[in-house]
Amino acid sequence: MGALLIMVLAFVGYIVMYKLYGKFIGRKIFALSAEVKVPSVELEDGVDYVPTRKEIIFGHHFTSIAGTGPIVGPAIAIIWGWVPAMLWIFIGTIIMGAVHDFGALIISMRNQGKSIAEYTAKYVNNRTRIFFFLIVFLELWIVIAVFGLIIALVFNWYPASVIPVWLEVAIAVYLGHLIYKKGKNVMTWSIIAVICHVCHLHHRLLCTL
Repeated sequence: MGALLIMVLAFVGYIVMYKLYGKFIGRKIFALSAEVKVPSVELEDGVDYVPTRKEIIFGHHFTSIAGTGPIVGPAIAIIWGWVPAMLWIFIGTIIMGAVHDFGALIISMRNQGKSIAEYTAKYVNNRTRIFFFLIVFLELWIVIAVFGLIIALVFNWYPASVIPVWLEVAIAVYLGHLIYKKGKNVMTWSIIAVICHVCHLHHRLLCTL
């Protein structure tokens, strides 16, 4: 019951902050307008600029901002307890991660969907593009290294989690095949994929007890 209560409170908290904090930033800071065309529509070419369904966009943005949480969060909970993990995932996501990603996305959309390195050259000078590219490249190396280290530790402590995690790759590939090749419903099959993974993970963990 404790875990369920925490999940419900976090879920409600995210919705409240999205409605209040998110809308405030969107309206007051970035002055968003539904009348402005996004690059995927304005520059649509079927290759680099392709309008995408909102469900797919939500999935990409959700994994981008939540990527660190599900990976690092459980590891933090194992090492230091669930309170730091919840603070990291809930408060950190809202105050830092969401604002950073939201801001980067809006600036990119207002510059033909280009990366931060590209539009830095536009606003500063061409040399900054090279420096920013190197900084982003090195930061990604560090992030990947930290992720690899944490996951290696968790896999070492809980070997039963290895197969469920690797199974995510197979499920994701097959889900993409169903949606893009077979024309299946995104929402329905995404829910089925999540249920399959959770059930498999639950079964693996029970087998180790």
